[in-house]
Amino acid sequence: MLQMNIYEEFAHWLDDILENNDMPEETKAFCFNLYEESEEDHIYAVQLVAACEFDPDDKEGEWACEEVWSCEENIFTVDTSDEDDTGREHAQELIKEMAEEYISNGRYKDILSGGRGAAIGFVDGDLEII
Repeated sequence: MLQMNIYEEFAHWLDDILENNDMPEETKAFCFNLYEESEEDHIYAVQLVAACEFDPDDKEGEWACEEVWSCEENIFTVDTSDEDDTGREHAQELIKEMAEEYISNGRYKDILSGGRGAAIGFVDGDLEII
């Protein structure tokens, strides 16, 4: 179940990075890149990128490497140490739920839903289309 307090922080982060950023015309899709900041502390980071390619059948996400925009070092961090499950899969599911909620109801949802698709995944793993 989506935790509203962390979602509000996530939505605020996306609002801030999307508010004054005109996406390049060649943007076809978005990817929420996930990073493991600290495995032992259960801290995960999220970076948003826009890509000029999109292939929903490419689970390895080569298309997401065709970046045309990135939030760069403006990342969102999630601490899952208070959760029952603190693993990567749980972190990805939690962040995926927040991304889906934002794409459906966020202030700048039109930007993220304006492409052909969006995905989420750890940079060293497979992508999941959202």
